[in-house]
Amino acid sequence: MDHIIPKKHLGQHFLKDENIAKKIINSLSGYYLNILEIGPGEGILTKYLLQLKETKLRLVEIDPDSVALLTKKYPDLKNKIVNADFLKIKPDVLFTAPFAIIGNFPYNISSQLLFRILEHRNDIPEVVCMLQKEVAERISSPPGNKQYGIMSVLLQAYYNIKLLFTISEKVFYPQPNVQSAVIRLQRNFTQTLRCDESLFKRIVKTAFNQRRKTMRNSLISLVKDKSALTDPIFNNRPEQLSVEDFVYVSEIIASSE
Repeated sequence: MDHIIPKKHLGQHFLKDENIAKKIINSLSGYYLNILEIGPGEGILTKYLLQLKETKLRLVEIDPDSVALLTKKYPDLKNKIVNADFLKIKPDVLFTAPFAIIGNFPYNISSQLLFRILEHRNDIPEVVCMLQKEVAERISSPPGNKQYGIMSVLLQAYYNIKLLFTISEKVFYPQPNVQSAVIRLQRNFTQTLRCDESLFKRIVKTAFNQRRKTMRNSLISLVKDKSALTDPIFNNRPEQLSVEDFVYVSEIIASSE
């Protein structure tokens, strides 16, 4: 068995272009001792990751057929592949020190994967991943853009994000109905926000779930003292606010409780 029959329920679309695979690997900003590949599939990235000398490589793959294929093709992977769902394991079982993540993320769970990474942000200094183009644009979008939203703010609070390049749907098997893009997330210097982080998250989600409203109208249910909403910042709609602005809003609302 040299190939896997793609499984629709796992969102499998296998990259076929070797040059793009190399380009994704080269998108890591520097050397990392520990690298985790999520969803290696048929191993088009894996074979180049194995060429990185003195790197401790681990892989997480939910599909047992992929695990069987990869261990057959690359005997060096023995004991390096975990047959599991990344969303359900604790990263500290993979590495005891910080690690970079690389992978072609399944479109159907890419947002969940990124939020899982966010939970363990202090162990993950960098992520290079391929996503559906629209998701990549949303995550990397700056304030003032229609694509700027919940994921943009929550991820940009802790990572510097850059959309690196787009990929045609024609270089996959089976061919998806959408284009893809590769992004890089690099951990910034924010260890913790200066506001209540759970309140910050709640405010971001509440505001963007009513994104056509001003911040004043969308957040009125979160404050007891309505005079807290007199600050001019509440005249704006959520897509006009930076991460720092959302921190400021969170401080105002916390002080009104």
